[in-house]
Amino acid sequence: MKKIFILFFLTNISFSQSQQKLPYYEIPDYPTSYTSGNIMSRMIDGLGFRFYWASEGLRNKDLNYRITNESRTSRETIDHIYNLSVLILNSLKGLPNTESPNVKLDFNEIRKEILLNFKTSSEILSNSDDLSIYKIIFNRVNNKIEYPFWFQINGPIEDAVWHSGQLAMLRRASGNPINPKASVFTGKIK
Repeated sequence: MKKIFILFFLTNISFSQSQQKLPYYEIPDYPTSYTSGNIMSRMIDGLGFRFYWASEGLRNKDLNYRITNESRTSRETIDHIYNLSVLILNSLKGLPNTESPNVKLDFNEIRKEILLNFKTSSEILSNSDDLSIYKIIFNRVNNKIEYPFWFQINGPIEDAVWHSGQLAMLRRASGNPINPKASVFTGKIK
C-alpha cells in the first residue's frame, strides 16, 4: 500500500509539473487605450505567441534538423532566440549585455525561459509611458556602447520575430508543421 501511495504521489507531481502553463498559448486581451508602452507590449506578445507555436511539440528530429550543412539547426535557432530574449529583457531592466550567454539548458527549460523573458518584457513595457529610458547597453572590454530604444525595435525584437518564422519553416521541412489552429491574426486558437 505504501508503494502505491508513493507511486501515486510521484505521478501527480510529475503530471502537475508537465501541466504548468507557459505564457503565450494565446495572446492576452488587448488594452483599452493606445500608448507607446502598450503598443510595444503587444508586439512582444505577438512575438511570444509566434515563438510558442513555432516551438510547441518539437521532437529531437526537429531540433537537430538543418536545411544545409552551413545553416543553423532548429535548436541553434532557439539558442539564438534565447540570447535575443535576454538582450530585450536586459534593456528593459537597465542591465548591460556582455558576451552572449553560453546556453546550457535543455529544450524544455530554454523554451520556458524564452517565453518567461518575453512575458516579463511585455509586462514592463505595458506599464511604460517613456520608452526613451530603455537603452540597449553593451559592455565589452574597455568599451561601453549605448543604443536608444529605436534599435530595440529593428534589432532584437524584429530579429526574434524573423527567427521564430525560420523555426516554423524548419519544423515544416522536418515533417512537423505548426498547429494550423494557431491564428497569428487573432492570437487565439481556432
